[in-house]
Amino acid sequence: MAFTLNLIAYLSIAGALVGCVCTLFMSVVVLRFRPLRRAGPTSHPPVTILKPLDGSEPDLFRRLASFCTQEYQGPIEIICGVQASSDPAVEVVQRLQARFPHVPITIHIDARQHGYNRKVSNLINILPLARFETLVMCDSDVEVDPGYLAEVVATLEQPNVGAVSFLYHGIAAKAVASRLAALAINMHFLPQVVLALHWHLAQPCLGPTIAIRRQTLNEIGGLCAFADVLAEDYAIGKAVRDTGLKVAFASGSIGHVCSVGGIWAMLARELRVVRTIKIIDPLGYAGTVALHPFALGLLAALLGASGAGAVMAGALACRVILCLAVQRAFRLPPQPCWLIPLYDLVAFTIYLVSFAGTRVTWRRYKYRVASDGTLLEQPTRAR
Repeated sequence: MAFTLNLIAYLSIAGALVGCVCTLFMSVVVLRFRPLRRAGPTSHPPVTILKPLDGSEPDLFRRLASFCTQEYQGPIEIICGVQASSDPAVEVVQRLQARFPHVPITIHIDARQHGYNRKVSNLINILPLARFETLVMCDSDVEVDPGYLAEVVATLEQPNVGAVSFLYHGIAAKAVASRLAALAINMHFLPQVVLALHWHLAQPCLGPTIAIRRQTLNEIGGLCAFADVLAEDYAIGKAVRDTGLKVAFASGSIGHVCSVGGIWAMLARELRVVRTIKIIDPLGYAGTVALHPFALGLLAALLGASGAGAVMAGALACRVILCLAVQRAFRLPPQPCWLIPLYDLVAFTIYLVSFAGTRVTWRRYKYRVASDGTLLEQPTRAR
């Protein structure tokens, strides 16, 4: 037993040191990352923005309004979908229609389920209302600047581009749970995506924004092909790439508002995110254990490894450097660096828990997920 504990301790030290090197390397890549800035679209095709909505969210009106103030020269329409007339989002959209009468905004209520993924079902219900060929599907919890749509269209115009996505950063409220959720994006998810893009390790497709032509969507089987998939964004991106086209990223990033409903909701969301990543790339996900250097250092310290305290201090310094690098590169407001130790311990715990179980909670519903990412049964309402 003593030998096993010592082995775990020194493997933790080794993993933490590797993690420190990786963290510093990611910091350099993030600071040097410069997405291609485009001059703007050469044409301005009409665009349909598809917004699946579900329930009340803080500041939903403001986020939806950011799509109504786009500096885009072509026609746009916004189609919002809900699955019940009692959904609080209906009243928000009605206020939006009154505030922006010059923007064609439609609210469509349709309870039909086309598969186990409720977001995709919502999109399937509102897609027939879209009048235009250029489609932009975007989540309800993102807010954008006035140049967003022009940048999306300019990127979609590039040769061999079949779909466009956007990097996103976390925007926190005052609550600790919200700040932890934003740190999960800004310190963990975002740097890894930047690293993958910089070294051409992957062509991810991120759900907060997916722009695609209707013809391309039809060629990959339409939205119905993804109605039972947990990570529909990844699946759409893979299907586009399988046609020989690219998934391109627009320059800059958009804001993902982390309006989680308390600490338990935040933990459930993060568990869903990491289990989704584990399904997409199980070997790569297992290797990300090294990206938890502070927690590994603490584990080594608890097991009595010599030098573990210094490793913990070094790991914490590296994590702060990464946080500040992301803050500077993406021009974010000051990040809560004082929460990094707590976040790192929470993230490591979620990493370990992710290997035990196949259930996730998404928007108040619980799902059971197969090893290939397929949703296995109708979701049940979370208590």
